[in-house]
Amino acid sequence: MEKSTRREHDLLGEMEVSNQNYYGIHTSRAVANFKITGLKVDKEPLLIKSLAQVKKAAALANRDCGVISDEIARAIIHACDELKTGKYDDQFPIDLIQGGAGTSVNMNANEVIANIALEYMGHKKGDYKHLHPNNHVNCSQSTNDAYPTAFRITLYHKIEIYCQKLEALQKAFLQKGEEFQDVLKIGRTQLQDAVPMTLGDEFKAFATTLGEDVDRLRESQKLVLEINLGATAIGTKLNTPECYPEKAVDYLVKETGLDLISSPDLIEATSDTGAYVQIMGTLKRSAVKVSKICNDLRLLSSGPRAGFNDINLPAVQPGSSIMPGKINPVIPEMVNQVCFYVIGQDMTVTMASEAGQLQLNVMEPVMAFAMFTSLEYLGNAVETLAEKCIFGITANKEFCENTVMNSIGIITQLSPILGYESCSDIAKEALLTGKSLHTIAVEERKLISQEKWDAVITLENLARPKFIK
Repeated sequence: MEKSTRREHDLLGEMEVSNQNYYGIHTSRAVANFKITGLKVDKEPLLIKSLAQVKKAAALANRDCGVISDEIARAIIHACDELKTGKYDDQFPIDLIQGGAGTSVNMNANEVIANIALEYMGHKKGDYKHLHPNNHVNCSQSTNDAYPTAFRITLYHKIEIYCQKLEALQKAFLQKGEEFQDVLKIGRTQLQDAVPMTLGDEFKAFATTLGEDVDRLRESQKLVLEINLGATAIGTKLNTPECYPEKAVDYLVKETGLDLISSPDLIEATSDTGAYVQIMGTLKRSAVKVSKICNDLRLLSSGPRAGFNDINLPAVQPGSSIMPGKINPVIPEMVNQVCFYVIGQDMTVTMASEAGQLQLNVMEPVMAFAMFTSLEYLGNAVETLAEKCIFGITANKEFCENTVMNSIGIITQLSPILGYESCSDIAKEALLTGKSLHTIAVEERKLISQEKWDAVITLENLARPKFIK
């Protein structure tokens, strides 16, 4: 009967490892050491796939350079292809935040790939004399180039996923913009009545601002295509055959389909994390703007009897445990809270980048955690916002139009005709007496004819003002 455990050793000694596990002693120590977030690498399948792609490209390059045999290369390539399918994701039990600049995650991948490869070759797990996690799977690599490269590939895909969800939200606002194009409403500045506009234009503006963030994110996304694979420990290409770096990058391009390029200065690339600061700053910008839009939606739907009441958000759940009939804007509120989290993670990435010393930034794991969770949470939030809120919004058209016609803001339309001071005086009297602008300007003061009033104060001219003097 086969033993249920196997004995593995490392620098610190020996340990019994379950034979059910494809990971080994390095991973087991990390699991014991880092019980931090409860979010483990197995929750990031894209990172596991990216690690497999890096290790496969390295094996192919090492084979071509003659530093590993064809047999070992075939076994590693097979293991990497198996790992990419997701069937071994549960073999990555390490917390996403750990010390060691990602060494634990890199060794986790090395051990899992080595043991899958050993079984493929007809050997038992842990029989590393035939194929070793460090000597073969990690050949011509260091954590300091393998982990950041996998991180960047993963980040590229996660940014793309988020951009697609943000584009879907943009389209939802654009669709509502078309639907509300003929809904005249009062615009507001500083929470006070301003001048008229259409609800459609307001929603189209939301779509425009989201589209700008998609563009900025896709621009910053390109920064992660520059990688340091082949740099090894600090960027000097230590322990790599001469042909390896170029071949490894070429194979990784074919494996991922991405336009990856090798950094022209591998020493700089191994310590610099400026790309993450810029990307996270751009994501923060997106979170700030999404949150601002949600604030606007909450204001526009406030009431229904004692608020702005321009729009109605879809009712998705009862709003109060004590007030019958109350409905709250729970979807925008949820999005606000996610945005706050993302804004905070921008500071995490900033401080982690600043904390890198000399030839390596050891804080990349927390950057990965901050960026991966931010992209996922915010992506889920904007997706929910589109599906459970935006598509179901309705407009209170008659109420909005009545608010415009009763507002003081439309006096601005008469300013080119009557002058600022005269309009200001009319507005002051209207506020003090409650009289309409029409009553004061046309009927009592006779400052403007009925014909001119009718030409200026129309729904069309209020929504799409033309200069009339």
